[in-house]
Amino acid sequence: MHKFGPLVQLDKPAFVHETVEIFGKARIAEGVSIWPRVVMRAEAGEHVIGPYSNLQDFALLHIGSGQGAVIGTYSSIAHRATVHGATIGDNCLIGINATVMDGAVVGDNCIVAPHCIVTAGSNIPPNSVVAGVPGVVVKSRNNYVANRMNAYSYHHNGLAYARGEHRLWDSAEFQAARKAEHARLKAELAAMEAD
Repeated sequence: MHKFGPLVQLDKPAFVHETVEIFGKARIAEGVSIWPRVVMRAEAGEHVIGPYSNLQDFALLHIGSGQGAVIGTYSSIAHRATVHGATIGDNCLIGINATVMDGAVVGDNCIVAPHCIVTAGSNIPPNSVVAGVPGVVVKSRNNYVANRMNAYSYHHNGLAYARGEHRLWDSAEFQAARKAEHARLKAELAAMEAD
């Protein structure tokens, strides 16, 4: 059974696993999926999870310096990652066991590599790949398509889990849908870059 405080607002999430614990103030947008053992605490401030983002197994969101975590749209917070009072832009991937600390801002279309620590107050430009301890920008590239595909997969997997289906990713239909979505996103990115 979910453990939610009275200030948690859910706006049609795709899936919230029964082991999720959310305390304090939080807003969860449409299409979000929240996976097993995720914990969110906000004794001050507020956590905001944007549409179609996902918090994967054992992810942790907490306030830092009095502010909550803010996650943009179509972003993925991977297994065991921690976002501690930081802001994550749209179309981002925060890798497995990565940590983003107080007041850090990760721009749109970024990847934070597994086990990376983005230190407090860091400002990561859009379209960056960040790695290391402490995290530094190791590459500049637009990760829009790859990160949106990750969010797409988790959104649809969340809808499947809500129906009691646990093998969506293995189906030929889903593989075909992923291929079509990948082509659509590549065309969308090309159009955006042409403007």
